[in-house]
Amino acid sequence: MGQAVRLEREGEIGVIVVENPPVNALGQAVRQGLLACLAQAEADEAVRALVILGAGRTFMAGADIREFGKPPVPPFLPDVVDAIEEARKPTVAAIHGTALGGGLEIAMGCDYRVALAGAKVGLPEVTLGLLPGAGGTQRLPRLAGVEAAIEIMTGGKPLPSAEAVRLGIVDEVAEGADARAIGVDFARRLLRDGAVKRRTRDLSAPLDAARADPALLATAREKVAGRSRGLVSPLLIVDAVEAAVRGDFAAGLKRERELFEQAMDSPQRRGLIHAFFSQRQAARVPGLSPDVRPRPVAQAAVIGAGTMGTGIAMVFANAGLPVFLLETDESALGRGMETIRRTYEGAVSKGRMKEAELARRMALVRPTLDYAGIGEADIVVEAVFESMEVKREVFARLDAVMKPGAILATNTSTLDIDVIAAVTGRPQDVAGMHFFSPAHIMRLLENVRGARTAPDVQATLMELGKRLGKVSIMTGVCYGFVGNRMLHQRGREAIDLVEEGASPAEVDAVLTDFGFPMGQFALWDLAGIDVGWRIRQERRKSGDPDAPSPNWLDRVAEKGRFGQKTGAGVYAYEPGSRAPLPDPEVEALIAAWREEKGVTPRRIAPQEILERCLYATVNEGARILEEGIAARAGDIDVAWVNGYGFPAHKGGPMFWADETGLAAIVEALGSYARQPGRAHLEPAPLLARLAREGRGFKDLPEA
Repeated sequence: MGQAVRLEREGEIGVIVVENPPVNALGQAVRQGLLACLAQAEADEAVRALVILGAGRTFMAGADIREFGKPPVPPFLPDVVDAIEEARKPTVAAIHGTALGGGLEIAMGCDYRVALAGAKVGLPEVTLGLLPGAGGTQRLPRLAGVEAAIEIMTGGKPLPSAEAVRLGIVDEVAEGADARAIGVDFARRLLRDGAVKRRTRDLSAPLDAARADPALLATAREKVAGRSRGLVSPLLIVDAVEAAVRGDFAAGLKRERELFEQAMDSPQRRGLIHAFFSQRQAARVPGLSPDVRPRPVAQAAVIGAGTMGTGIAMVFANAGLPVFLLETDESALGRGMETIRRTYEGAVSKGRMKEAELARRMALVRPTLDYAGIGEADIVVEAVFESMEVKREVFARLDAVMKPGAILATNTSTLDIDVIAAVTGRPQDVAGMHFFSPAHIMRLLENVRGARTAPDVQATLMELGKRLGKVSIMTGVCYGFVGNRMLHQRGREAIDLVEEGASPAEVDAVLTDFGFPMGQFALWDLAGIDVGWRIRQERRKSGDPDAPSPNWLDRVAEKGRFGQKTGAGVYAYEPGSRAPLPDPEVEALIAAWREEKGVTPRRIAPQEILERCLYATVNEGARILEEGIAARAGDIDVAWVNGYGFPAHKGGPMFWADETGLAAIVEALGSYARQPGRAHLEPAPLLARLAREGRGFKDLPEA
């Protein structure tokens, strides 16, 4: 590659091209190149207007991730954007692909913006615990108005070009395949029509509504606070926009810089940056050569048309992959297809999908009652009842009908994949694909490699996860893999805490106050209490020495209170409502259980609830790392942030443990473990060793 930025000429139009693959990130070389090319164009009297664009697949991204964590090097992005805005000649940003973060700030520094149809723009810094720091909080309100700007920046989601035009962020959307052509054409029209400079900083009309109505900002702040769940940066964004409304542009830029530095110093920023980089790292499987090529996947199949099976079938259809949905019972198959149709119809009614798209996706789902009919699929995902006997029976049938090289995956959340694979003559083709319910919504995908899973199968699962829009991690085989194994420890403590005197609502309140979207018992009610109850029964029946003892939650399930789907679980639910309500019947059941066990209930402080639930989770994570089930602590964090609602701004359980201090966690766990009946809380050897050495999970090498 040559220079990161170059100046070219098309007659009287100067074209500044950024070429910094893969996403034209705004690293130091790009920032320096932009200033140099701008100065060169300003000095060339033959150049009457400038077009700024990105080469390759996109306009420009934001900061270069290779500069994260390093001291900033001039020129700084705010100075580059200011220089573009102060240029003597009209400037046009020609946008294709995406203009995100600093990329959009560069575009807003231009006088005009034109985009290809299909392009997207946005300021997603909030997802990293930051706010736009190169004038974005001051320029966006001057283009789109205060309410829209706050919504865009605090939501962090990119806007399609059509919406960007409607809001005034982009001046024109053009059909075509060449950003250069539409940019140059737009610039020539500007010159022909006598258009002049139009600095974004000088625009004021979009701010008039907020300046005339002080309640507008107050309402926006209240809305952001209500959905931010204690996050810092969304409210700092509102503060920055308020500076745009209350003062002049220079004062607003100064205030933006102060707030940006405040966000940079926040622990939330550290947690979100960790979550971001961990997710990128999780895509790389240790020990898997980069030369291993994935197998082609053009056709999928799903076994089972229940809740999980239909959800997984929709995941494939949503990604444009044809998928067989197999069920052995015709009425069950019909119900499954109807569930899929109703889900898509719901999206249509809410304006999230067009009727034509509904028809397209439904056509991709091919119902069948015949195993022989799915034999040519490249991958099949089994999603039947969580029983080893049932799953081995299914895999024996799949082994007989699937073509050579087809991947045989199980959606099991707990069972031993190697035992399942042993029933086939192709264990190298067997792996786990553990989707989370509802599968078409939840982002996490736990891919599980067995003892004999082939390298190209592992590569295929990770690549396929990306195609399906999932965040994937690779785990080894053990009970519950990574996420559920840790969740079971949190659940064990939650059950015990209630037996000892806490109420389910008290336990759940501690977890939601921490930042989880729902507590342990509300989560069980949502997922179905019968699921865990049947798994515990299976484990006890099989003689599993680690199977949990009977508990009061089993009694709840035995009464047919399976959660929201039956209208009653640990909590009661009013018709049509998902709001959990304390239920006197369950309170009486718990009281009877305590009496039967000879337990005198005690008042349990929120701190003990927090420590026992979360420290037990971390402790199990340490064991998972010791056993090599997860390759990195960051993979565990990815699983919990994307699959279990761990607050992303706290980074994940292992990062949070490092931030909390492993020595404090070991001391607390040791204290609890010395109490009767709590030996299971003894600190894991890895956790204890790291605490002694003054190190953290972040210091561990990959497994």
